[in-house]
Amino acid sequence: MSDNFVSRRPRDLTSGDIASTLKSMTLPMIIGMIMLMTFSLVDTYFVSLLGTEQLAAISFTFPVTFTVISLNIGLGIGASAVIGKFLGSGESEHAKAIASGSLMLSVILVSGLCFIGYLLIEPIFYAMGATDNLMPYIRDYMSVWYLSGVLLAIPMVGNSVLRAAGDTKTPSIIMAAGGGINALLDPILIFGFGPIPAFGIMGAAIATCIAWAVCVVWILYLLAYQRKLIEPRLLNYTDFKHAARGVLSIGIPAAGANMLTPIAGGVLTAVVATYGAEAVAAWGVGNRLESMASILVLALSMSLPPFISQNFGANQFDRIKTAYRISLQFVMVFQLAMFAVLALSAPFIAEAFAKEEVVSDYIQLFLLIVPIGYGLQGIIILTNSSFNALHRPMSALILSVVRLFVCYVPIAYLGSMLFGLHGLFWGCVVANFVTAVLSYYWFTKELSEQQHRFEASVLAKNVT
Repeated sequence: MSDNFVSRRPRDLTSGDIASTLKSMTLPMIIGMIMLMTFSLVDTYFVSLLGTEQLAAISFTFPVTFTVISLNIGLGIGASAVIGKFLGSGESEHAKAIASGSLMLSVILVSGLCFIGYLLIEPIFYAMGATDNLMPYIRDYMSVWYLSGVLLAIPMVGNSVLRAAGDTKTPSIIMAAGGGINALLDPILIFGFGPIPAFGIMGAAIATCIAWAVCVVWILYLLAYQRKLIEPRLLNYTDFKHAARGVLSIGIPAAGANMLTPIAGGVLTAVVATYGAEAVAAWGVGNRLESMASILVLALSMSLPPFISQNFGANQFDRIKTAYRISLQFVMVFQLAMFAVLALSAPFIAEAFAKEEVVSDYIQLFLLIVPIGYGLQGIIILTNSSFNALHRPMSALILSVVRLFVCYVPIAYLGSMLFGLHGLFWGCVVANFVTAVLSYYWFTKELSEQQHRFEASVLAKNVT
């Protein structure tokens, strides 16, 4: 049987060496996300060449754009968890129906959110602290980007379907291709080329829109015809309602948990804005670099849940415990090394992204403090995604609320009030430490309880 044929079948994650399985699933995700995040930094770099105001404007958009992306992520998490469990228990036809319904659901919900966002561009960004001189740039960018958010829904949820079936290589290729198209078009559409006019900051959004439109066609063909993981048609109302119910039961809390991150980011952006546009520009660069530095965490947060979901469906709790422990240990070591790299290269990174000395100083300050907590943040992110894979979305949601609004925002704000930007950055580190300890204890306790309930039910059946 050819490798090509085998790759089109759902992969069984309930047997085999755990570390090797996670490695084979995570490495393709790391490669794809490195390329995607690199292109995202390229996006920020080209906008920074337009000036500090444009860089500050696009920095203001991060919490809002990530809100839309978070809805896509949440729906993808819901689809992956339900599909993975069905595949683990051998019910592939149910998995196929869920996959079809999840794509339809994502388009409907994301379209509604983007339409509301488009109507409220000015009220939202004024509430975040944007000034009148930045609003034209923000409006130019977001008026086009909202269309990209709708187009992004299909590739993101479609990739979750592939990952639930054990394929992490193809989603990586699709993500990398989308990022590559975006990076290629950025300088052309931002600065103009030949007959193509210079669109300025709007050009960055147009490039993103075109990139994801290409990915929509690709992923639909792949899922419907090549892999046959979805129905090549729209579901009727009854089938759609049944599929949507399963996805929403996990997807809505997961989306809510993910949306809390940009909301908290928006609050802190408003706090940072009190230090001036230069501080906001540096904060935006730091957040983009944080995404790049968290590549391993983000990759594992996409490869670990399908592993957990399939093994949950097969009641293989010991494999889940081992996979969770291995993932956390590796993340802590890797992120500590990443902090060292960022600290040593901070002056060079700041020089590349900043035209003004004060912006450069703020970027360096960020990189010397905030990355200390990236490993701790990784524990929180992986625990959150593991809760969803274990079909405990409310636990994931509560953990997010505690992390962001009991720890992250209050501690960072208090640090800002007492010690300025230094205090805000150190507050982020302290908040991650407190939440990481809580999340690890909570998940291991929940998993043990799940295992005990299953063993008790098996014992009861044997007795009867």
